[in-house]
Amino acid sequence: MEQTLSKKTKTACSIIAIAVFLILVYLGDSFIMPTSKWSMLMKVLEKGSIYALIAVSMNLLNGFTGLFSLGQAGFMLIGAYAYAIFAIPAADHEAVYQYFNGGVLQFSIPEILMNALGGEGSFGGFLGQYLGMFLLILFAGLLTAGIAFLIGIPVLRLKSDYLAIATLGFAEILRAFFQWNTLGPVTNGSNILRNFATYETALFPVIFAGLCVALIVLLINSTYGRAFQAIRDDEIAAEAMGINLAHHKRLAFVISSFFAGISGGLLAMYQTTIQASMFKSAMTYEILLIVV
Repeated sequence: MEQTLSKKTKTACSIIAIAVFLILVYLGDSFIMPTSKWSMLMKVLEKGSIYALIAVSMNLLNGFTGLFSLGQAGFMLIGAYAYAIFAIPAADHEAVYQYFNGGVLQFSIPEILMNALGGEGSFGGFLGQYLGMFLLILFAGLLTAGIAFLIGIPVLRLKSDYLAIATLGFAEILRAFFQWNTLGPVTNGSNILRNFATYETALFPVIFAGLCVALIVLLINSTYGRAFQAIRDDEIAAEAMGINLAHHKRLAFVISSFFAGISGGLLAMYQTTIQASMFKSAMTYEILLIVV
């Protein structure tokens, strides 16, 4: 009984602490002037929440499953571009894709939903824009997960340092691929993507990243999470207990990449511009340092 009450008390305290934190973020975002020295604190909270998500997603793969992957920057790149490409307003395509005749995908999902639900300036338009942003963030994660599934077919046969080298190589290939001028009408080549829809309140990345981290924690505490940890501790013993090693490794790889893609989309929104050249291997090492 005491243990149950203790668990309920801890849960209640956690909920209260989260609610107070979100209220403070909202108040800080609403009343702190951009020129104030405290405005930097809000920027740190925004970027910190995004990097917390990418670190936790990498820890799911490296820490809990024991797969030494260094492809996180490449997966973030996919998510960032998947979001940015479909969030640039149609009127801005000519300016953004100035070297590629306005590009081939001259529409914006948030803009379409905003106009469908009432237009700019109305509550429906506001709701439509954020709904479009939410759907694009999920699309970024799903696209990244799909590509990770294809990459995982060959690379997950490797172990230890060999897996790290292979995933790092794929990340570098992806960066070069997105800068390829032949794909310029879609990716804008090596040029900057800008003017895409972004959030207007710091609560958006904080809440979104927090929910994703909560999902990862629930996964770790589930039967799948225990299977991941068993693989990390001893693959032979895990297989002897009936765990399908290939299936669970692939699952951990895809789920980790899904959340990496989401964090890439959030990072694009935070920075308001995106360019493939920023997703270098040094970014993966920075994330790995956070995990360690």
